[in-house]
Amino acid sequence: MKKCEYCAKVISYHEMYCSDECQDGANKYYELREKFQKPYSIINGIFVIAVGICIFLYSFMRDVGAIGGGSALVILGIMYFLLPFAPDVMIHKYKLKKSILITKIIAAVVFAIGVTVLILYFTGVI
Repeated sequence: MKKCEYCAKVISYHEMYCSDECQDGANKYYELREKFQKPYSIINGIFVIAVGICIFLYSFMRDVGAIGGGSALVILGIMYFLLPFAPDVMIHKYKLKKSILITKIIAAVVFAIGVTVLILYFTGVI
């Protein structure tokens, strides 16, 4: 049983997508991914490393650690939400539409954690 590469509906073996809308959605996604993959990877690498460094620095300098880590998480959450580039393994398993949704949920969680860290720091809890 073959499924649409975009929405995971059952289709015949001679088709790749169930409709023109699914094909257009997939084409837009892959064009966007091709266009922004390199800057996305660079920004992602920088801010993931920044989060690690800020977690380390938090034990020595709470200001730098909390503000830097929270800000980096907020930026990562926004980037993941605006550019929901799911890994190919996830796309293969869940198909494109569901993978984008999962990536956006993860982005919202990362953003919420970053905002929570910043709020807790500025209210003096941490």
